[in-house]
Amino acid sequence: MTDGFKFESFHKGNCCFAYKFFGCHKVNESEFAFRVWAPHAMSVSLIGSFNDWDENNAVMTRLSDGESFSVTVKAALGDTYRYCITTYDGRKLYKADPYAFGSDYPLSFASKIVELPQPRKSVCEITQNGPVNIYEVNLCSWKRHKDKSYYTYAELERTLVPYVKKMGYTHVEFMPVTEFPYDGSWGYQVTGYFAVTSRLGTPSQFRSLVDAFHSQGIKVILDWVPAHFPKDDWGLYEFDGQPLYECGLWDRMEHAGWGTRKFDFGRGEIDSFLLSSATLFLDVYGVDGLRVDAVASMLYLDYDKAYNDWTPNIYGDNRNLEAIEFIKKFNTLIKRYFPYAVIVAEESTAFDGVTKKVEEGGLGFDYKWNLGWMNDVLFYCRQDPYYRNWHHNKLTFSMMYAFSENYILPLSHDEVVHVKGSIVNKMPGSYEDKFAGERLLLGFMFAHPGKKLNFMGYEIAQFKEWDYTDGLEFFLKKFDKHRKMTEFVKALNFFYLENPPLYDIEDSWKGFDWLVVDDKFNNLLAFNRYSESGEQITAVLNFSGVDLFTYGIGIEKGEYRVVFNTDLKKFGGEGKLKMRVFKTVNQSSQGKKNSIFIDIPKLTCIYLKKYK
Repeated sequence: MTDGFKFESFHKGNCCFAYKFFGCHKVNESEFAFRVWAPHAMSVSLIGSFNDWDENNAVMTRLSDGESFSVTVKAALGDTYRYCITTYDGRKLYKADPYAFGSDYPLSFASKIVELPQPRKSVCEITQNGPVNIYEVNLCSWKRHKDKSYYTYAELERTLVPYVKKMGYTHVEFMPVTEFPYDGSWGYQVTGYFAVTSRLGTPSQFRSLVDAFHSQGIKVILDWVPAHFPKDDWGLYEFDGQPLYECGLWDRMEHAGWGTRKFDFGRGEIDSFLLSSATLFLDVYGVDGLRVDAVASMLYLDYDKAYNDWTPNIYGDNRNLEAIEFIKKFNTLIKRYFPYAVIVAEESTAFDGVTKKVEEGGLGFDYKWNLGWMNDVLFYCRQDPYYRNWHHNKLTFSMMYAFSENYILPLSHDEVVHVKGSIVNKMPGSYEDKFAGERLLLGFMFAHPGKKLNFMGYEIAQFKEWDYTDGLEFFLKKFDKHRKMTEFVKALNFFYLENPPLYDIEDSWKGFDWLVVDDKFNNLLAFNRYSESGEQITAVLNFSGVDLFTYGIGIEKGEYRVVFNTDLKKFGGEGKLKMRVFKTVNQSSQGKKNSIFIDIPKLTCIYLKKYK
């Protein structure tokens, strides 16, 4: 029985709903059908808690494609199971179901019979010219109980959802929730591509969490990991006795640096597997988008490899042609079924056309993480202000390519671990200067073209690096500087939402104009951002360690009001700037006929708005 399933589409790599056939599916109140793809198996048996793990009790029948197996047995929700695969060389392998909707982790590595929620479409749409301000969260460590146990999906629904809403974010991004056995992988070594992690609750509870965010107008993005998988012997690793989900070629099989296996991109059944995993979360759980992890590792044959440890493609270069075609197919098919979905690439190289449409020769992503901006700006901010003049180009270089792709500016989880320091602790200087430095960095980030992403914990100025085994240090808000940092982040988030010049035009110089670009000796930048309607915000940023007095900025004639100031006392600053309105004078500067003269406190970002 194949229930109308089209094996041809699955084997050719065009099936986006393979999870509706493979895996475990309810037939009636007491029976479930199990189906698995294992082309190299001599035989397959279903073993589980419903048959005392007896491999002779439920021998599976080979289906019409000659590569898949099926059996229907009496079982119940909550039962656990595995496949016993007999290889042609006589070995018996005990494998979890690649298409399982639930797992028995942490009790065992078996799969679990669970019921999926009914599909529900998102009502969200892509708005390239709208505000995108993402709060990146690790659900296992945003908060923990006193005994270090996890907050469940239900508890996160009651606590995380109102917090994200109150703080003014537009999106939340979850680090991977697809089942993973090792907490230290942060979810990036996935063993269950169709199962939300059972650590935090059930599929229905996870869907309820997504629905709760939607009820508050917040869109949900999931981290999704199609580049590689771990080598647990009960998982996808050499599933039927030899390479199957991984590529069998010696130079394409391993991610040696990560200790994982690479998917065999271009093999139809693997393409269908990955396409279906993505589809399930968009279709069943109603999420609004996916952030595709480690795209660079997919694009290049020589990624993280020595000079003589890889084989060029048929054109003699280092592009992984099969992976590139998979990515194009993935973005094309996902958009066909889910046109509203936001698909983001974590891509760290200068690969051309990542966010260009597939029909125009691009890869078809909606956004790309701007990791170049992140690396340059954080390098600059780590420097003592006395030495920053030697690195001024780190602040300005990003504008050389800012409109080449649709970018998200990420200050992600990767930047606050492994002795890199938390955001506030990256900043040099005194205790007060560290807080001022973080406020200045965020002021620059929100004025710079590109959508925004920040990892949890920055909003409370946590000095401790992110620890996946513990929750954030929310107790810090008992202290003045930390409480005021939270108020600052909240105010900045809402200011961003309410001011279209900061997000309206992100793809051309029409939305940006340098006023002061090359004053490296004063560590100062000034520029305008514009909306489609012509509204204007002027950003003035003093990255030096000294106050600047009566600093002249060439600007269009008029009167300018201070509308946001990172040095306000309510944000933890010193409140040095007393004037609120600045009128231009007829004195040329930086190529403009008129100028304003303004006092700019050290380590401060000021936004001005022209109102006359």
